[in-house]
Amino acid sequence: MPTIQARIGGHLVGDGQKLLLIAGPCVMESEAHALAHARKVKALAAKHGIPAVFKASFDKANRSSGKSYRGLGLEKGLAVFEAVKRETGLACTTDVHETWQAEPAGKVVDVLQIPAFLCRQTDLVLACARYGRSVSVKKGQFLAPREMRHALAKCHEEGQKNVLLVERGATFGYGSLVVDMRSLVIMRELGAPVCLDATHSVQHPGLGGDTTGGERQYVAPLARAAAAVGMDALFTEIHEDPSVARSDGPNSLDFEMADRLLSDVLAIRRALGRP
Repeated sequence: MPTIQARIGGHLVGDGQKLLLIAGPCVMESEAHALAHARKVKALAAKHGIPAVFKASFDKANRSSGKSYRGLGLEKGLAVFEAVKRETGLACTTDVHETWQAEPAGKVVDVLQIPAFLCRQTDLVLACARYGRSVSVKKGQFLAPREMRHALAKCHEEGQKNVLLVERGATFGYGSLVVDMRSLVIMRELGAPVCLDATHSVQHPGLGGDTTGGERQYVAPLARAAAAVGMDALFTEIHEDPSVARSDGPNSLDFEMADRLLSDVLAIRRALGRP
């Protein structure tokens, strides 16, 4: 078997490498809020001896309601990422929803993220591959894991080899998601390191009335299972107080929960002989 590795956010991820933590609030609420969370993400990763990438969205374009808070916007959001990188030294990632956003975002953040609903949008995938230093592609809730070979091939066509494939659940009936742990194994067989987006995997899309609901009590069991299966990275939304988060509060962790979760996940990896 060939070695499966990629450089994501400046960190080598995959075979023989430490778990990569991708963490932060769902949406940017303010510069001060982002900086405070980035400092805590850095401290959390340092405590556990793993690399980290700070995540947040400058625009939550995929909202249940048109009245939902969307973020700071591209210009202000990129300025915040520059401040985070300058102060903390953390690599950063954000999602883009339109092709024109890839070039300016790619000049600032270290990983361009393609949202699950848009993973089949060829022009967006190509733009992210072209302008991103590295790319994470979330598997659509409607796709079988083997179908992610097409998104990976599109990235490769643009010369982008630093790609992370992300599992975040599949649509199960109405208003719920289910994670098939085989998905991580199957996508890794495509030749790219894999990540579990543990917090989005417990969403209840649209079931919070005008917002998305979620069940954070199932984040830890899914992450522990993914550690046993062999994930290379863990994506989790962390908010200092999920009850007041402006997006995805019901499925976000607080920092104490995230700390306990990482202890469990890393213990499982050590038991399997992984760093």
